[in-house]
Amino acid sequence: MTEAFTSLLATTDWNEEWKRLQVARQRADDPAVWDAKAKSFPVKHGSQEGYVARFLELAGVREGETVLDMGCGTGALATPLAQAGNRVIACDFSQGMMDVMLADQRALGVNGVETHLMSWSDDWEACGLGEKSVDVALASRSIATSDLRESLRKLDRVARRRVCLTLPCGPSPRVDERLLEAAGFEHRLGRDFLYAFNILASEGVNPEVAYIPSLRMELFDTFDDACAGFARIVQEAVAGMVPEGEIAAVPGRMKPWLEANLVHDERGFHLSEDRKVTWAFIAWHPL
Repeated sequence: MTEAFTSLLATTDWNEEWKRLQVARQRADDPAVWDAKAKSFPVKHGSQEGYVARFLELAGVREGETVLDMGCGTGALATPLAQAGNRVIACDFSQGMMDVMLADQRALGVNGVETHLMSWSDDWEACGLGEKSVDVALASRSIATSDLRESLRKLDRVARRRVCLTLPCGPSPRVDERLLEAAGFEHRLGRDFLYAFNILASEGVNPEVAYIPSLRMELFDTFDDACAGFARIVQEAVAGMVPEGEIAAVPGRMKPWLEANLVHDERGFHLSEDRKVTWAFIAWHPL
């Protein structure tokens, strides 16, 4: 007798797997960490950064619409949207990041951005974000949450017309897939955006998906600094997900690849080709 087929795609609880993945990654975000980062965090606007311009193009925010920017950071989206005349509600769990945003907006003469110190797990309605309270809800590179389904539902609940977000196509924008391969961990850490896609599909949503590439470069003063820095990136990415012995072996495994791919110029030591980070842009019409 042929064994009955069970579709893992249709029967897997993707949110429960996401929760287990976050526990394994041990990456709980701390507002204090981002408050400290805010002091040196770059402020970029749509005209200055290809990612932001492309995100706003795909988002298709209409003139005069009210927009929620969840995880607004230093205002990469909130500022150009406000400059375009939209009413913007900018929320973040880091007061430091919002302070940088507001200082930049004052310098630019941008007024009227409403701000809330709010995390994904907070009571959004208590912060004034009730059902269908905005036209468009955005979450750009900001989904740091243990309960992805609940976060997606919150975005859906407050939006009248459209929800847009981005998640990395790899496990993290901080991780170079080439480094993982050099350390022997290729295809071990998953594709974060697929969790959101599968959760939405299981809820009856047909999300649209596009891809936004961006380039990054890490610079180091010495060859040894570069080897240690890149090894640390990999070790932090796989911590809690592979045996300790494999983590300890990372520097030795990576050194031959780094010797072949590190270059030195007036800027310092860096990889011969910039790291490509691809973001998945996911959008849908609220239920």
